[in-house]
Amino acid sequence: MLRNAKAIPGFSVDDVAQAKEFYGTTLGLDVADAPLGVEGADVPTGLEIRFANGMTILIYPKPDHTPATFTILNFVIDDLERAVDELTARGVKFEHYTEPRTDAKGIHRTPEVRPVAWFRDPAGNILSLVEA
Repeated sequence: MLRNAKAIPGFSVDDVAQAKEFYGTTLGLDVADAPLGVEGADVPTGLEIRFANGMTILIYPKPDHTPATFTILNFVIDDLERAVDELTARGVKFEHYTEPRTDAKGIHRTPEVRPVAWFRDPAGNILSLVEA
């Protein structure tokens, strides 16, 4: 039954307008308003992030939003160093951890895993860039 269903991952934010600015302008993703209810219903509007591969992610408002304590979205990219530099220039602040240890740019490098850097959206959700 569900094997052929279309699955759409989603997560909450506390401010849809801030999320639209961050995901659309700062990260440069294709973001569109997404009605969450049927036409005419008094239901808030969320957002959809649309990727070139056809994947869609739903972002929905939640007044009592609590940021996830884990990574909710990973972006697999070719050049992590360049992406970190570009996003830092756009105002993104990368997380700095002692465990796992990150360098001055916020990049975790170890032979056992791909290089990765974590950052937060305006709602406090944790995202990452992972080098392919």
